[in-house]
Amino acid sequence: MSGQPPVGDGAPSQMVEHFFRHETARLHGALMRLLGPENLALVEDVAQEALLRALRTWSIGGMPANPSAWITRVAINLARDAVRHRRMALGKEPGIITHFEQALQRTAIEEEGEIRDDRLRLMFVCCHPVISPDSQVVLALRVLCGFSVEEIARAFLSSESAIEKQLTRTKQRIGNAGIGFAIPEGESVEPRLDSVLAVLYLLFNEGYKASVGDRLLREDLCEEAIRLTGLLVEHPVGRTARSHALLALMLLTSARFPSRMDEHGGLLRLEDQDRSKWNLSRIARGLQHLAHSAHGNTLTEYHVQAGIAACHCTAPNNAATDWPRILRLYDDLYKIKPSPIVALNRAVALAHLQGAQAGLDAVAAIPDLDRLESHYLLHAVRGELHWQLQRHEAAAESFRRALGLARVGPEQLHLTRMLERSAPS
Repeated sequence: MSGQPPVGDGAPSQMVEHFFRHETARLHGALMRLLGPENLALVEDVAQEALLRALRTWSIGGMPANPSAWITRVAINLARDAVRHRRMALGKEPGIITHFEQALQRTAIEEEGEIRDDRLRLMFVCCHPVISPDSQVVLALRVLCGFSVEEIARAFLSSESAIEKQLTRTKQRIGNAGIGFAIPEGESVEPRLDSVLAVLYLLFNEGYKASVGDRLLREDLCEEAIRLTGLLVEHPVGRTARSHALLALMLLTSARFPSRMDEHGGLLRLEDQDRSKWNLSRIARGLQHLAHSAHGNTLTEYHVQAGIAACHCTAPNNAATDWPRILRLYDDLYKIKPSPIVALNRAVALAHLQGAQAGLDAVAAIPDLDRLESHYLLHAVRGELHWQLQRHEAAAESFRRALGLARVGPEQLHLTRMLERSAPS
């Protein structure tokens, strides 16, 4: 089976985290195929209990030779026990119980093609039209990507209790709607595919820049997003221009990961990165998918962002970056997605072309700029532009505000360095 974790080195708790991150979709998908989407709550309970048993057992006896098969077998046995308990509680519904028992007699180790399709089916279950768009993302992050309720709450700037309630209502709606465990066909594909892509994009972004914690980069989440998007692109239902564009964006962005932080864990700006460390194979794959995305008349935010990433990846050095093209692409992106954060990034591109003062003027002209006041990036950009203009006092004040808002360790370290650089001697 592909995606096996290393067995000999990691601690059991790290192994369980691996399964929760990398194999959640596989485990949930296999269980949901057996039990049906209407039993999503049972699927989650069984998967969680299997993970807890792995933690307890592996802590004492060590990792098994095939951890993936071990945890799947445990989950299947737990599901069988749950079905038998339900048979006792629901004796008047023998037809349902018989179906469960017959399904659970299937082997725990499935063919790779079956596993792949389970993951795709799970993507589309999470993004069924009976579920609201916000709830689609929340549900997918939970059952498809293995996010904790705490992580989802941070991503949506919500409380854990609110997310718990939303998940409970969503599961009830799925149970009442009788949603089938199938990949959609015909006209029902398009709206659900957009939701699937949005979830995968959010997953990659959380890995690219973690919301909080000691690590800025969580490559496990990025790799999971890339793998799932790759599965989608390989299937006829997901082989669309916008799917290729999203995969291109992920590949081109992740190709720069090896040089994104220094040896001390500090954040490195693009101009300070060692481009010889960039993953050339991944860049080539990204450019290939970007070329596939050009078929047809579709232009999405994924296309534009992938185009920006391609400009950076194909420049031999920072001075050779095609900033005029990047600025034009940010103009296109703002038309598609007019948000303050897009306008802020556009201001940075403009500063590379017309100087720091032009960048500051563009920042000041951003509509709804007050929405960014609580975002560290606004103040970090202002600090950098002030520093370029040798306004060290203003730069220090901006970096100080940015540092107070940053929540990720490497960002805090970088801003501390920038503040020390800007402080009057």
